[in-house]
Parts: sequence; structure tokens; C-alpha cells
Amino acid sequence: MLIVLTGICVIAGAILAAVYNMTAGPIAEAQALALEQAIKDVTPEFNNRPSEEAFMSVTPEGDSLKIYPAKMDGKLVGVAVESSNKNYKAFSGDIKVVVGFDAEGKILNYSVQQHSETPGLGAKMQDWFSDENKPKQNIKGRQMPEKGLSVSKDGGDVDAITAATITSRAFLDAVNRAYSAFMNTDATSSATSNNEKGGNDHE
Repeated sequence: MLIVLTGICVIAGAILAAVYNMTAGPIAEAQALALEQAIKDVTPEFNNRPSEEAFMSVTPEGDSLKIYPAKMDGKLVGVAVESSNKNYKAFSGDIKVVVGFDAEGKILNYSVQQHSETPGLGAKMQDWFSDENKPKQNIKGRQMPEKGLSVSKDGGDVDAITAATITSRAFLDAVNRAYSAFMNTDATSSATSNNEKGGNDHE
């Protein structure tokens, strides 16, 4: 029986390894394509290759975020920043976003790349904070306040997702971190100031 069980484990492990090797490439390719599309969605029109000019920028929390400079004929027109929440926990896991800013730091758009929030509640973040018919929710086109964006319950001026304040705090934290990373860098020369390259609260 021990030999049989060992054999089954070996065969199962080999199958899992084979499946992983078969799917790893397509998954990575799909993620890369999704990122490229997100960069296009959140930045002005550009004619450089932001992915090839990407670099890291340090945040006030001590980690680094990747910045993709968008340029038109060599002139910086905006950036896309990959970010995630850190100061505020989401309801279910991390929220990963790509946030676009113009050259002066105004929010152009954002794209939610990954989250595990509740469908119908926190999962609304992709549309909730970009509804142009509801300016108290919409963050697109805003100049970032000195202390960053925050929900109304915390003294800010952004309406949280109904019944998903926790998610809203985490989402805005990711946006604030993206802005901090961008402001800590010279995106034109791709060098950071630290020279590092490379409702209710049930939810």
C-alpha cells in the first residue's frame, strides 16, 4: 500500500508540474497584455514604449512601485503607476491597481488589476470611483490633496462604496501610494530622488 500511495503521489506531482509548465507561459502573456492595455487606458496618447522605460520609485512606506512613463515625441505626457494598498487592509486580500497621472500629477484614470472583494459590494470599485455623473465619488480629473484622498467618514471628500467602506479606504490608499511614488521621481529622466531604479463598515 505504501508503494502504491507513493506511486500515486509521484504521478500526481508530475501531472501538476506538467500542467503548470503548460499554463505558466500563457498566463504570464495574458497578464502582460492586460498591463499594456491598462497603461493605454490610464495615460494620454503616447508614442514611446512605457514598459521598456519603466523604473522603480520609493514610497513613504519604504517599498517601491513601478512607474511607466508615457511620452509623446520624447516629452512626458503622463505616467502609469502600478500600486497596491498597504496602510489600509482590504476586506479580502490586496487590491492592485494601475493609476494614471498627467505630467502635473492630476489623476487621469485607473484600472483595477486584481482584487478579492465581495461581488456587488467592494467589487464595484472599478466603476464607482470613475462615475462622471457623481462627482463626490469620481476621482478622475482630481488634483491630489496634500494629505491624499480619503473617504467622507474619515474627513475626506470621496464618497465610499455603499456598505464597503473598508474596501474604499484600501482602494484610495493604493491611489495615494501611486501618487506619492510618482511625486518622488523625475519621470522624464526615469530616476527617483532616492536613485532607485530598476453605508456600513461590514466590508
